[in-house]
Amino acid sequence: MKNRQKLFLLAATLLLLAGGGWFLYSSGFFQAVRSLDALRDYIDRSAPYSHLLFFLVQFLSVVLAPIPSNITAAAGGLLFGTWPAFLLTFGAVAAGSLLTFSLARALGRDFADRLVSRKLSEKYQDVLRTKAPVFLVLAFLFPFFPDDMLCILAGLTDISFRRFAVIVLLTRPWGLLFASALGGSTLGLPPWVMVPIALLGLVLFLLGTKYGDRLEESILKGLNERKGGKTK
Repeated sequence: MKNRQKLFLLAATLLLLAGGGWFLYSSGFFQAVRSLDALRDYIDRSAPYSHLLFFLVQFLSVVLAPIPSNITAAAGGLLFGTWPAFLLTFGAVAAGSLLTFSLARALGRDFADRLVSRKLSEKYQDVLRTKAPVFLVLAFLFPFFPDDMLCILAGLTDISFRRFAVIVLLTRPWGLLFASALGGSTLGLPPWVMVPIALLGLVLFLLGTKYGDRLEESILKGLNERKGGKTK
């Protein structure tokens, strides 16, 4: 891609991101996201365009804001029900993931450096360069990895767009479906089953909060050791 075209695409992308960020800020999204009820009220106020706003918020949160999509998926479940919330969330997350990957692939390091901190980039770039498919599958399945940022960094590797798309479509929906189901409470399970599931989810969240960094480091170390063993 010629330098002039790259600069134009980069400027257009940054303008779009700035506009999206301004929209989220001015509409009160960052204040609403602090609690599930406030987020539900924020989306509900946009009726009759609630579904469109929910999709847009989910899409922009992937590209702009480091806000876990599971939180907004649960709010969508409360507002729309399990399946509408899941389909809207997964569609937005998949589209946002593929967009950020494609932009990083087209614009290169200049684009990635504007959205991903150098510390985060240095932490993951080696394992992504050598073990991108395996690592992305693990990262998208475990909740403590920065999924959206990894989509950008993956665009700087040699993994093909088709392979990346398959990984996204196969691994990203499960956590979103669970969050949407919890929010919508339409799993069709009796309370004596739902309560243990909710408690298990809380335990996993607390364990992830406390030990997520250690497990992340363990996964990275294991992949790097496998890489080193093959190069000997």
